[in-house]
Amino acid sequence: MSEIAKAERPLDLSLSEAELAAVREHVTSFVRAQTDAAGVDDVVIGLSGGIDSTLTAHLAVEALGRESVYGLVMPSEVNRAENMSDAERVAAELLEIDYDVVGVEPIVDEILALTPGVDPGPYDDETLQTAVGNCRARVRAVLTYFAANRMGALVLGTGNRSEALVGYFTKYGDGAVDCHPIANLYKAQVRQLAAHVGIPEDIVEKPASAELWADQTDAGELGMDYDTLDSILALHVDGHLSPAATARTIGVEASLVDRVRDMYERSEHKRQVPPGPKPLF
Repeated sequence: MSEIAKAERPLDLSLSEAELAAVREHVTSFVRAQTDAAGVDDVVIGLSGGIDSTLTAHLAVEALGRESVYGLVMPSEVNRAENMSDAERVAAELLEIDYDVVGVEPIVDEILALTPGVDPGPYDDETLQTAVGNCRARVRAVLTYFAANRMGALVLGTGNRSEALVGYFTKYGDGAVDCHPIANLYKAQVRQLAAHVGIPEDIVEKPASAELWADQTDAGELGMDYDTLDSILALHVDGHLSPAATARTIGVEASLVDRVRDMYERSEHKRQVPPGPKPLF
């Protein structure tokens, strides 16, 4: 089996056209309900040029109108130039929303310069590399909330179900938002809905990457493609099949199913509010 495992028979999580239309209406209604509940008219969203942020922004425009959606493109030195170009294309051409470009690297550099014992990168130490990558994500959260506070707006997140279940997001980074409109969709369903609403094919089919450090890809870091991950999550984590039965059903090693289960269990803290002790009285 290759390093990046691929299921021979991934579970079909496809939604019908009627189901996609229902999900589209469900998400746009959710966005309107969230802004109504908060007493605001506008939303802010970080645009990466990827499928999740593009779909979320598209649905926000459907829900609220383009004049109520503001985009932030926040490049760093590790972002691919084509992704940043796609992010601006989404804002300016596809959605025609107001947006600004704010680089995060000067802020990250200043944080690192003020931190004792941290030299400028690139970093060979994996722990430090991850810490710096997470710092970039948290700087983006600061920038989006600064914009939202100035505008009296909500911050829309772009997280999907697949990433949330395995903790594939930065705590208080891309996880620091007011709501996640596409939170119930597996990654494959995100792509289906994106195609359904008319997002360009090159964005729909683009390989996913959090781009927290150079040459990062989601599949490389997760050790499997999203079709395989979605299948394991649907059958074993969300479903009730055992690891062995799940592995047989989709044609992967049971150890891969165990690995996904471990990611789910170890990331539980990311899906909960910070804990405190139980009250004594």
